[in-house]
Amino acid sequence: MRVLLSTYGSRGDVEPLVGLAVRLRELGAEVRVCAPPDEDFARRLAGVAVPLVPVGPSARALTVAAPSPADLPRRAAELIADQFATLTAAAEGCDVVVATGMLPAAAGALSVAERVGLRSVSVTFQQLTLPSPHHPPLSYPGRPFPPGVTDNRVLWELDAESVNALFREALNGNRASVGLAPVADVRDYVIGERPWLATDPVLDPWRPADFDVVQTGAWTLPDERPLPDGVEAFLAAGPPPVCVGFGSMPLHAARDAAAVAVAAVRAHGRRAVVLRGWAGLGPVDGGDDCLGVGEVNHQALFGRVAAVVHHGGAGTTTTAARAGVPQVVVPQAADQPYWASRVAELGIGVAHDGAVPTTASLSAALGVALDPGTSARAREVAGSVRADGAAVAAGMLLAG
Repeated sequence: MRVLLSTYGSRGDVEPLVGLAVRLRELGAEVRVCAPPDEDFARRLAGVAVPLVPVGPSARALTVAAPSPADLPRRAAELIADQFATLTAAAEGCDVVVATGMLPAAAGALSVAERVGLRSVSVTFQQLTLPSPHHPPLSYPGRPFPPGVTDNRVLWELDAESVNALFREALNGNRASVGLAPVADVRDYVIGERPWLATDPVLDPWRPADFDVVQTGAWTLPDERPLPDGVEAFLAAGPPPVCVGFGSMPLHAARDAAAVAVAAVRAHGRRAVVLRGWAGLGPVDGGDDCLGVGEVNHQALFGRVAAVVHHGGAGTTTTAARAGVPQVVVPQAADQPYWASRVAELGIGVAHDGAVPTTASLSAALGVALDPGTSARAREVAGSVRADGAAVAAGMLLAG
């Protein structure tokens, strides 16, 4: 069987496909991945010998220079057109397409699968994109929900209107160009009748809604890469440090939060490891109690630190939870407040109140995270977080 995995987004959208691709290949499938052309994505996929078909502009550049709300439809139209232009050739000879990532890109990928007559599966890495009476949708930039509206079903109806206003014209224009009928509701088209939710049921429990959802577990791949010598030396030079990282967050938000986080870590007499991420973070000064780290095995690192301060991406939250390390989540955007709330509800860390921390507020949060009780709870929950999500999904794909 030949499988095409398609996404467009940040590292959190690409990394799960790495795990799925490897599991599929272990079962005898041929796999290729369509993803943004960023160097770190290409390097990661090359490291597991999975072909990358680059699609669209750099996701990193798009994140750092985020489009204005007024420019969002144009950028989305370009992403959709890129999917049609690239995936049509990439899907040749394939048996199934797995589509995930930003909604307009997923809509384009699913349309290509429809055009060439391939089976397709729609996947999300967080449940807030799936309509449910149990939670509200995320609002789009420039399209806030009316104040005072709290009924989740009404909010999901408004969400559908926003999605159609932003993406339907571009999607249907591309569909018409290849002879496909127009789509009336873009969100419903992308979700389909039986979407997959690739998250851990302990961290992200799905409650029954109006349609069938298949929760596979999170797609992760055991990372056997050793830590760099410099990191090993720093870890060995003292007690476990606190890890600070803000992943794919834009430069200004991540840099400000990281500087404050390091000050809060020092207030507890702890050392810090700062993950550079897309913002290119580094030590805030020349102190020997702070180490800047680039691309590194998070699974190995998180198991060696006292706590992780991060932005609340789904992948980082899951990796920290599996490592059994307490977390302090400083959510910046999108689904990150949700993951922060889950960390707090499970008792495995702290959800910082708001996106702009102070040294005092983060120091207080770290005090809770570093408490022995929180550490014990984090280790307890780690034992219940599944590690087989990618294998489960691979088996389902090959079974048809």
